[in-house]
Amino acid sequence: MDHRPQAWGRPRDDVYGAYDHSYLQNSGPRQATQAPIVTGTSVIAIKYKDGVVMAADNLASYGSLARFPDVKRLRVFLDSSVIGFSGDVSDMQFLDRHLTELSIDEAYEDPSCTSVPNGKGHLNAANLHKYLQKLLYKRRNDFDPLWNQLLIAGFDGDSKPYLASVDLRGTSFTSPSLATGFGSALAQPIMRRYAATEEDAAKLSREEAVEIIKECMKVLYYRDARSLDRYSIAVVTKEGVELKQDEQLEKQSWAFAERIKGYGTQTV
Repeated sequence: MDHRPQAWGRPRDDVYGAYDHSYLQNSGPRQATQAPIVTGTSVIAIKYKDGVVMAADNLASYGSLARFPDVKRLRVFLDSSVIGFSGDVSDMQFLDRHLTELSIDEAYEDPSCTSVPNGKGHLNAANLHKYLQKLLYKRRNDFDPLWNQLLIAGFDGDSKPYLASVDLRGTSFTSPSLATGFGSALAQPIMRRYAATEEDAAKLSREEAVEIIKECMKVLYYRDARSLDRYSIAVVTKEGVELKQDEQLEKQSWAFAERIKGYGTQTV
């Protein structure tokens, strides 16, 4: 008798018995996600005088395992805004599909919104931030939260650089610089040296903002065990969004590790 699986990969019923579907039947209450499984770490962003720079590494971790090294966590919306996702990757994918549908609806209702990246369209970054805040707050009230913290970068209705955050509880705020995850402890102090206030951020050039973000990504790679040295970086300007998704950290040096207690071979 041929005991090989059938062509489509399912074991033969006459050899292994019929497939048992009973485990799929659930008469209990509907259950929501209690904790994220596959997650992305920090997203960081900083304003400068003509726009916003945002970055996130390309790693998704399965628990403590660095499992997926090519997960892009920055998404462009209507070529005028960028959303950065940290937290659960499956919820990120849900939000990404939702935002795609939303952008299509916006384009049908107002075709000009896709060609006006300077904040005058219906869903500029400020309006998109409010929309996502209401969405996440609603899911929180349904006891089925989306396990993400988002950063939204772009321009407001007055064509001024805009940067805001919203988390799984619907808590939202704006700031000249923002970071999620471990970045809020490691990268935020670095960015605040240069952009503690809106006035400070308005003095930064694009080149300075990009260098600050790259330095922060390097620090996160050194210190965050759930990070990677390949990352995505987006620069939002009034002309649109420039997104690079496969950047490599440069000028890495681990010399500082020798000064850390417990590193390397120990002598008693």
